[in-house]
Amino acid sequence: MLDPSALPAARGQVLLNEPLAPFTWFRVGGPADALFLPADPQDLSDFLRALPEDIPVTVLGVGSNVIIRDGGVEGVVIRLAGKAFGEIVADPETGTVAAGVAALDAQVARTAAKAGIAGLEFLVGVPGTIGGALTMNAGCYGRETKDVMTAAWGFDRAGEQRVFENQDMGFAYRHNGAPGIIWVQAVFQGETGDPAAIEAKMAEITAMREGSQPIREKTGGSTFKNPPGESAWKLIDKAGFRGARRGGAMVSDKHCNFLINTGAATASDLEALGEEVRAGVKDAFGVELHWEIKRIGRPA
Repeated sequence: MLDPSALPAARGQVLLNEPLAPFTWFRVGGPADALFLPADPQDLSDFLRALPEDIPVTVLGVGSNVIIRDGGVEGVVIRLAGKAFGEIVADPETGTVAAGVAALDAQVARTAAKAGIAGLEFLVGVPGTIGGALTMNAGCYGRETKDVMTAAWGFDRAGEQRVFENQDMGFAYRHNGAPGIIWVQAVFQGETGDPAAIEAKMAEITAMREGSQPIREKTGGSTFKNPPGESAWKLIDKAGFRGARRGGAMVSDKHCNFLINTGAATASDLEALGEEVRAGVKDAFGVELHWEIKRIGRPA
């Protein structure tokens, strides 16, 4: 267990044994040994510098793509929120948008649209924040974060500032090659566009998402990555898992690549159902599904 006396002083909040379920879209999971809410980037850097190296650190945004296991998370969970980490600044002259990592992806798209900056419309269909988008090269409808990000900066585990340009990121499908960085801000490059046309494209993306995904449920993003040349949802459907249940967890009958907490699910229910789906698809088609949802923490 974490020794509270080992935690550095901070200007932000440090909460012990803090429940994490309310911070995730699935609304499941146990507590953090300690939850740190930094006041600003300098507070984050100072805290990391003073935090003993043997204490694990986990970063949590809005929890749109995370299952927190029922036993909670060891060490310190850092949650970046508020204006200090969520400001969005669009520059119509250069076509750039600078966004803090706590900014919602959809809000970045809307800010760009108001400024007449095209090219970032796809972000309106990406659940979560810019920090998550950087971490997993999030994308939808034919575009990914790697296509628009020009630079990003954050801190390493030792609290040292690190700056990355696009070519430094090692982006791949739902992956970046800069692990261990706690992102603070990113800059995206768009192009001049007609605000009305941009808004129309975003409305189209939003309508497609609302029509095909269970976004009103306690769910997350896509559960599994698409295997090369395949659609995960089609494989899951063909294997007979549409609407499958385990405890309070369910495979969405609207989109088979989404798990749902029907109201009383535990993290164990969700993870076990996901593993059941993976095994069923492997048995039926010989195809390995890999988790896109991050599962973190200790089992119950």
